[in-house]
Amino acid sequence: MFLAPSPATLARAGATLSVDLRAIVANWRYLKQQAGTAEAAAVVKADAYGLGAAAVARELRHAGCNTFFVAHLDEGLSLRHAVGEARIFVLHGTNPGTEADFAAAHLIPVLSGMSQVEGWLKFVESQGRSHPSALQVDTGMTRLGLSRREFDRIRTNQNWMRALDPQLLMSHFACADTPRHPLNHQQLETFSKFAKDMPGVPASLSATSGIFIGPRAHFDLVRPGIGLYGGNPTPGHDNPMAHVVTLSAKVIQIQSIDAPQTVGYGATYDVPKPSRLATVALGYADGFLRSITANPAAPPVYATVNDTWKARLVGRISMDLTTFDIGEVPEGRIQPGDTIDVIGKYASIDTLADAGATISYELLTRLGPRLPRLYKNGTAS
Repeated sequence: MFLAPSPATLARAGATLSVDLRAIVANWRYLKQQAGTAEAAAVVKADAYGLGAAAVARELRHAGCNTFFVAHLDEGLSLRHAVGEARIFVLHGTNPGTEADFAAAHLIPVLSGMSQVEGWLKFVESQGRSHPSALQVDTGMTRLGLSRREFDRIRTNQNWMRALDPQLLMSHFACADTPRHPLNHQQLETFSKFAKDMPGVPASLSATSGIFIGPRAHFDLVRPGIGLYGGNPTPGHDNPMAHVVTLSAKVIQIQSIDAPQTVGYGATYDVPKPSRLATVALGYADGFLRSITANPAAPPVYATVNDTWKARLVGRISMDLTTFDIGEVPEGRIQPGDTIDVIGKYASIDTLADAGATISYELLTRLGPRLPRLYKNGTAS
């Protein structure tokens, strides 16, 4: 269960993160449609990419999502209370000695190496009955996964197969966001052979961007993640996903600048003409990446005032403060205590990530606990 922040909490907060649950559901349905006959799961690891796994998963469950993926056992244990009887796969699999915790909470470990497989088999033997698992194979990412030799050793041992009771065979694209990368075709062909050699076990290769590679990449189940939260799954093309996140920061002070001035640490930004500056209560201690700092060699970063006017980020982002030039905002339209949407109409999670030389995944998961989460347009909450 999740609780909305109290009015007192919101009054005290320097910035808030609004999450549109209806938009997340719309994105899941869109990706489900793109995946054709394949089941669409939802990846809610890292607390649903920082947006709140309980709230997000409950809303998706209400919309019909039956399968969820997390990274760690503790994430799965917490999520179980939010999604009831839905399937939960734990991507990191088992640490030694944790097998009983998986079984007690009906969590399905994704087994990626022989040590995990052997540990699960030993646990199953001690219980005297099979327990569901998933198997991950390495198709060319060289990160996690069983080798072909290990896979063949498992699949040809009928006693092991009965004990493991595999519910899913999976792998992961390394370059799905670059559709023409030759490794995509290589991984697709390799995984198809793995899947053919384990008939009757559902197969899954694609996360969000992989869905757009085409029907051959869909197999039986797709695992959308960043696309659910508004990230662009097709870099270089228009983003088909609905906007999910709004990051709003309160103005602490407004200054009128009549003569040339520098802004912030290092005096890296010069205000070239008379203007007005608004400093807001948001900084890298909130997870707003310092690398987004205004760079004269990069395109400007804009926030939104009253859903209408642009405010340009100026100077370095500091631990708790960020400054915007509000010269385009008419006098009197913004005052201390009002908010500026730092993620909003003029700055998506992707444009901000580009400005910070990173990816939207990192941008979202860095947004910290100092930011109260406000959920809107929910039905299950």
